[in-house]
Amino acid sequence: MAALEKEIHLRDIAKTIKKRIFLIVCFFSTVFLVVAFGTFATVKEFEGTAKVLIEKVEPSEFTGRLRGLSRDPEFYETQLQLIKSRAVALRVVNILGLEENYDEFINRSIESSSSIQTFWLKLKKIVNGINLFKSRKIQENGSLDSNDQKKDKIASSIIKTLSVRPIEGSRIVNISYLSPSRELAALVANTTARAYIEETLEMKMEASRRTLEWMTEKAEVERKKLETAEKKLHQYMGTNDIVTLENRVVIVPEKLSEISSQLVRAESELKELEALNRQIKAVEKKRQSPETISAISSEPALQAFRAQIVISEKSIMELSGKYGSKHPVMKKAAGDLRTLKRKKNQEINRIIQTIKNRYELAREKVINLNAQFEATKKEAFRLNERSIQYGALTREVETSRQLYDALMLKFKEQSITREDHPVDLWVVEEAKVPRTAAKPWTTVNLLLGAIIGLFGGLGLAYFAEYLDNTVKDPDEVESTLNIPVLGIIPQLKDKTGPPEDSVLKKPMSAFAESYKALRTALLLSSAEAPPKKILITSAGPGEGKTTTAINLAIALAQSENRVLLIDGDLRKPRISQIFKLNNSRGLSTYLAGVSGGDSLQKGPLPNLAVMPSGPVPPNPSELLISNRMKVFLDNVNHKFDIIICDSPPILALADARNLSRLFDGVMLVTRAKQTTYELAGKALKTLHDIKAPVLGLVLNGQDLKESQYYYSEYYKAYEEAEAHQVAPEKVSTQPLP
Repeated sequence: MAALEKEIHLRDIAKTIKKRIFLIVCFFSTVFLVVAFGTFATVKEFEGTAKVLIEKVEPSEFTGRLRGLSRDPEFYETQLQLIKSRAVALRVVNILGLEENYDEFINRSIESSSSIQTFWLKLKKIVNGINLFKSRKIQENGSLDSNDQKKDKIASSIIKTLSVRPIEGSRIVNISYLSPSRELAALVANTTARAYIEETLEMKMEASRRTLEWMTEKAEVERKKLETAEKKLHQYMGTNDIVTLENRVVIVPEKLSEISSQLVRAESELKELEALNRQIKAVEKKRQSPETISAISSEPALQAFRAQIVISEKSIMELSGKYGSKHPVMKKAAGDLRTLKRKKNQEINRIIQTIKNRYELAREKVINLNAQFEATKKEAFRLNERSIQYGALTREVETSRQLYDALMLKFKEQSITREDHPVDLWVVEEAKVPRTAAKPWTTVNLLLGAIIGLFGGLGLAYFAEYLDNTVKDPDEVESTLNIPVLGIIPQLKDKTGPPEDSVLKKPMSAFAESYKALRTALLLSSAEAPPKKILITSAGPGEGKTTTAINLAIALAQSENRVLLIDGDLRKPRISQIFKLNNSRGLSTYLAGVSGGDSLQKGPLPNLAVMPSGPVPPNPSELLISNRMKVFLDNVNHKFDIIICDSPPILALADARNLSRLFDGVMLVTRAKQTTYELAGKALKTLHDIKAPVLGLVLNGQDLKESQYYYSEYYKAYEEAEAHQVAPEKVSTQPLP
């Protein structure tokens, strides 16, 4: 069952802290002591810091140098990683010769350290000696050289303890080194700055050397390629007569264009003459006059003859009016007319022949021009092929020449600027021997240890409280489970006797008083009449239901009530063992019909009777649900004031569920810090589902020192009085029925 949300008050926080104070103190003490021991056991380390100015230089053409004005994060991050590189660390080891005097610096720091630090340093020295012995053994077996291995180890140590921190807003970098030795701290910081500058210069020189070597080799290769390409071009020019190629490249296309134009004109003329020739043939075939053809009739000479004939005919007409046909003048005019007509016909024939001749010439011209065009075109194709190959060879020569020239230019430029560097480095401030230790921060560490221990302890306490889902606080139980807490039974600290008879033997103890309080709560639980038949059960085993049933029965018997205690747990009975009763007859034999109502036995008090469980039957559930159980309770109901019945756990078995319908009330017993809210909630839900009359809950095994109901001074005085005087309550001597 999920806990109901409730407002958290300061008193709840204080209550949790008080409850978990031991856990908080233990965690705080552990953390603080560990931090304190670690702080004082840590060897004092001194920090030497050197400042280096790093400026990026943008090289200009040849000798010009321009410092970079903009900050390049990648460039500066690269420089920082270079400072912490293994190459720089090994250079520091070689410059200072640390493989020989490193232990000397450490031994000096041992003399100035505290006893705890001296112990750890000596222990570390012993470990280093063992490692050195192992390395020598490895060397004897043919492994790495011991000196090189030691250098590498010292270089690794330098890399781990070296810190490189750029100063924000500037180009200055702090190179710091931590060491137990004051002198070594300053020495390594200064030497690292020097080694970094030397390493940068050497890297640049090595890069320039490799670049020049590569350029030299590449230039030689390109030179050979250029020579080969030039030879191929020269050979091709000689083979294909490329000497006059450039002029012909221009002339041949022009010639081809001109022939094409002439061919078009000739073909057009041929078509015209061919059409005219067809007209002439058609006229001749029809025996018509060729003068009907416009091309013939428009000839000037023929027009002149026609004009003369018209004049001659006009003259004959005029003369015919004066002279006769046989007159010499008329004969002469007629002869002239015949001569003109004959000449006209001759001219027509000449024109027709001229047209035919022009047609033949035009046809021959078209044939010749076609032949010339095809020949020129083939020549152009051949010239184009040679031109393409020539152009390819020329381009290859030009490309090789340009690449060779570019390499030679870069080679000369690199030779001139090989002493130029892309970065300027200056040691702005050398590291001085530190006076005070940089680590450990004793005050800060102790303060942090106290804060972490305190808040960690509080957090751990609240986490443990959060994980603790067991019933423990009466108010929380009532608000969470929505059921009244009838009584709080304290945890019995005195182990001298069993808890079942503590109410009888120690009536003035806090344990006995809690059952008397439970008795009062039970008798006052109802305004009309207190429950007479009470069933006591629990969610699971080991929660104290049998102890509660016995002590409650004794407490009720001490208040002049006739009480019957029934052991209804037919599976694992304990009441007969506790009271040392004969268990051969009891509830099981009565329910089975073997024995009668005389199975009741006397308890430790005169007005307390006990019904033991009897032998364990094979079918306890069937016996408890039988009608004889109801008859038994009805028979004893008028003989006793209160009947208390102990039953098995309700979640594990069905016995308690079967019995609950026969009793006036059910009391659920839970054990503090053992019974979870889930189990208690399931048990209550089971009882509510069968509509059992639940009276309330008993919180058993409660540590009263953690409870707000504990009054230490009162109980202390009350228990001291019990040690000197036993004051048992008045016991009724009323005989049992």
